[in-house]
Amino acid sequence: MSNFQLSVLCLVITLGIYFANKRLYRRFRTLPLMPLVLTPALLVLMLVFGHISWQNYIGESHWLMWLLGPATIAFAVPVYDNLAVIKRHWMSLTAGVVTATLVAVTSSVWLARLFMLPDEIQRSLAVRSVTTPFALAAAEPLGGQPDLVALFVVITGVFGMAVGDMLFLRLSIREGMAKGAGFGAASHGAGTARSYELGQQEGVIASLVMMLSGVVMVLVAPLVARLMF
Repeated sequence: MSNFQLSVLCLVITLGIYFANKRLYRRFRTLPLMPLVLTPALLVLMLVFGHISWQNYIGESHWLMWLLGPATIAFAVPVYDNLAVIKRHWMSLTAGVVTATLVAVTSSVWLARLFMLPDEIQRSLAVRSVTTPFALAAAEPLGGQPDLVALFVVITGVFGMAVGDMLFLRLSIREGMAKGAGFGAASHGAGTARSYELGQQEGVIASLVMMLSGVVMVLVAPLVARLMF
């Protein structure tokens, strides 16, 4: 089998696993069966036990990575449909986005330094709390490594999605907008997907906060590079 045929096969298998995983999750809504959790795990096992290199896998699957950008922009549609709600709470949303971005960046870098992690890991961790397209753009002036950035973003999203509901319960947070803002700011795409499961309003607020956090991160990245590195 040629490298091209193997890459196409990997793309077909990836799509097949994902759509089968979605159907399974609709029936059994548990965290381990979420497509964002189970599908990557199965793909990693496929690559390891099938002795398939990353280059062969990503050859034709890179189109899925490219779709991250349009998928993120698509979140703007429900935001537009709910502009009235957003206008009523624009001040608290703006303050929350700015605060969440600053806390995420500074805490990530300071903790990385506390544990004496290498410089490239510190720079890559700085953008972990915004969704992948924005994180990759923000990582350039910071000198982060794209592969590490993508890994940290996924881990942050899955972890935030997994513990978010428990934290809201412990902190007695019941307001839908607060939950959506928390998920969108802390666990970006994964948290936004979870927010839409909770309700339309939660999902809309999470979408807005996720996109605004990404924009703020891209804008402040050069300043962060000067001040913290």
